Amino acid sequence: MDFVETVDDLRKIYRPASEGARRKQLTALEPHSRRFLSLSPFAVVGTQGPDGLGDVTPRGDGPGFAQVLDDRTIALPDRPGNNRLDTLENILQNPAVGLIFMIPGMNETLRINGRARITVDPDLCAQLGMNGRPALSVMVVEIAEVYMHCSKAYIRSGLWKPDTWPDRKEMPTLGEILRDQTAIDADVQKLDAGLEENYRTQLW
Repeated sequence: MDFVETVDDLRKIYRPASEGARRKQLTALEPHSRRFLSLSPFAVVGTQGPDGLGDVTPRGDGPGFAQVLDDRTIALPDRPGNNRLDTLENILQNPAVGLIFMIPGMNETLRINGRARITVDPDLCAQLGMNGRPALSVMVVEIAEVYMHCSKAYIRSGLWKPDTWPDRKEMPTLGEILRDQTAIDADVQKLDAGLEENYRTQLW
């Protein structure tokens, strides 16, 4: 198998980017991107670890969970999780982040690239709290690039079309997957019950 090795070779495969594709990249939020953030309940965050490997993690909460602090700054709360802290540790060593925000049923997405820092400022953690529980920490992102991304990936995948969704039963439960992947001797029903209890009591 041959691989593309240079930017020049890569560019020979594709047409030049259009003027619109180049001009849509902004350096600050404006009314449309602010409105998008106010409606978005979900994002994926890309970081890079010290070993050079990329890492992508989901972030989700109520619509507008990513708070706009000003035209160049947004803040994302961190909630209870598995405590691996991959994203947060990566940011401490390399602050570059890439985010894609989504709105259910909308095929366009909002992309933000910038640099992140982690704060446990009590006022901001309280402001971004949920159900009386402050955020554990807050990722504050200084925006370098912001732009809308077109619909093609979502149209091709049919992501928001229920008639294209597979039956959940086509995949085993998470308890079954974890048992098999980690080779632990555990009762699957207890694993799944524990996960459901965690979801019920530890979302915030």
